[in-house]
Parts: sequence; structure tokens; C-alpha cells
Amino acid sequence: MTAKVRHELAAEIDHPRWRAALEAVPRELFVGDNVFHPDARGWVPVHRSKMSPEDWLALIYSDQSLVTQVAGVLAEDAGEPIANVWATSSSTLPSLVVRMLDTAGISEGDKVLEIGTGTGYSTALMCHRLGSGAVTSIEFDPAVAGRAKTALTAAGYAPTLVQGDGLDGFDRNAPYDRLLATCAVRTIPLRWLRQVRPGGTITTPLLGWIGAGALAHLQVADDGTASGTFPEVVYFQPARPHAAPPMGMMKLGVGDASHTTMDPALLNDETGQFVAQLAAPHAQHVWVESTLALHDVESGSHADVEPADSSGWVVHQYGPNRLWDAVERALASWLDAGKPHQSAFTLTVTPERQWVSLDVGGSGSLRWNLPA
Repeated sequence: MTAKVRHELAAEIDHPRWRAALEAVPRELFVGDNVFHPDARGWVPVHRSKMSPEDWLALIYSDQSLVTQVAGVLAEDAGEPIANVWATSSSTLPSLVVRMLDTAGISEGDKVLEIGTGTGYSTALMCHRLGSGAVTSIEFDPAVAGRAKTALTAAGYAPTLVQGDGLDGFDRNAPYDRLLATCAVRTIPLRWLRQVRPGGTITTPLLGWIGAGALAHLQVADDGTASGTFPEVVYFQPARPHAAPPMGMMKLGVGDASHTTMDPALLNDETGQFVAQLAAPHAQHVWVESTLALHDVESGSHADVEPADSSGWVVHQYGPNRLWDAVERALASWLDAGKPHQSAFTLTVTPERQWVSLDVGGSGSLRWNLPA
């Protein structure tokens, strides 16, 4: 039964270079006997004994993400539902795992550094194809790291496993041909650049505080810089040092008032949100009914945009950073360029700074610095 459902999942994903690994790696070892299921109460722990063996295996080998830790609590340690907060570890849907492995260009002969072991499932896929000696994986959370090591050992794989801060990389096994992160960052850690050989690649989710996600794929140059594009929109849990701070309490309708004809609903477009995030990298956003609120905890700056009439919206702003002004300018430039998808943007990383740019033809290019 288990082999059958593994083969069915591999056939569904249908990726020739990773099919053998999908057919061989037992995902049930990495998910374990417990997962979290979301409902109105929050994250509810579910044990495999609550389902028939057939239904449990169908869940394990479905192409969906399965949450195994919430707010630092493993599913097997949760005795009751946990109120709605961020999931902190999961087994990502296998088709996305394979797409990221493929985007990273991982193939036989490569030496890979994985940032974020998680359950260890993606680690196992790489070990099956490349050999355990070619794979190094780092996990920040001690409980998650220990759980993954047990599963990998049970599955017969022995990669180099490190419990520590993945943002530091792992010098001992460098240089690497490929670095692949399964957690999101706001900026590219410079230590990653120094640990990947010239011509090698860094593939990592980016997630800013406004909430726009993207998969960055960079090639490292001889001079220690890197550049690349955003080939896909993805959303991964943030590396904990890169996570947004709590927003706290906000007051709406406070500060200098003005009028805008720029529709704040552009932030509901994935690229529009990405552009807004580039313009205001320290801000977070929330919708309060039909009002958009932007808040920068660090500076105390705030903006809100509410419907006024058929001709536009009323804007209130206070604090040292005029958040809506910055977002409005960036959105206007993006609209003038024809609303290109974020795959048209490029990311450049140097030891001094990092920036995202958009070529707008004869007008040159637009450029936004990522936060230091």
C-alpha cells in the first residue's frame, strides 16, 4: 500500500529527474504520527489513530503541506488546539519541493547546502539522488533538528546535519555548488555568498514584512557578488531572525490628511504587494474592513488609506517615514512600466548592499534597496 501511494504521488508530480527519489523516500517517516489541522479553534493536533490507515496514507501522500510544529510546539507534544499563530515547521507540498530543487539546478555531482532541514523530507530526496555525502543541512530548532535526524537515520540516509543558525551557513563543508533555503529571508546573508563557489547558485524564498513572497535564484560571480531573478512566487515560513516584529496597537485616521487616486487594492495583487514591500521594507500592512493600514514598528510611522468617494481615497500619515507616499510612488512607476510580473525584476547582491531593479526600457531602470 505504501509503495503504491508513493508511486502515485511521483506519477502525479511527474518530474523525470526526481521521480525515482519520490518513489523511494517514505514521506510518512518524516511527517511522523501527528500533524496539525486548521479549523475554527486554531491548529488542532491530529494523531494517525484518529484516521483509518488508508486515509492516513492518503493524507501523507497528498500533494499538500502538512504542518508539524506551531509556535515552537511539535504536533506530538500538543494536547489541545493552539490559537491561530504562525506555523513554525511543516512538510512542504512535494510538488513545490521538487520545483525548488529543479529551479536550484541540483543534479548528480553537486555538493549542496540546505538551510532549514525541517522534517528532513527534502533532505532525503537530495540524499537519494546525490548520495548522503553530498548533502549538508542546517536546522535552527533543536527539537525539529532531532526529529529530522531520527527520520533520516530510519530511512537509511546520513547527510551532514547541523543544529544551528542557517543564516551563518556551514564553512566546514564549503564551497558548495548549490545553496537551497527552505525558510524565507528578507535579505541574502553574505556568508552564503562566501560559501558558494563562483558559478554556483543560491535559491531561497524571500519574504518581506508586508507579506510578499518570491523565490530568488542567484548565480555567484567570481568577484563574490551574485545576481538573478524571481522565477516563482512562493511563501515559506521566515527564518526566525528575519520575521516581522509584533505590530502592536494602531490608531486609524491620525496624522496629516491628503487625497490619492491610487487604489490601495493594488496591494492585493501579488506583484503590487511585492512593489509596495520594496518601497516600504520596514512596514507591515493590514486591512481593517476597506481601509489599508501601513505600520512601521521601528520608526513609529503609520499610514492608512480609506475610501473617500468615487474619485479616490483619504490618506492619513504620521511619523518620520511617509509610508504611503513611498508606496504610491513605487506603484505609479510599476503601473507606468505596464505592471510587469515580479519575474521581470532582478536582484543584485554585493558585500556593500543589495537591491532589486526593474528595467523599464528607454527610461532606464527602477531600483530599490533591500533593508540592511
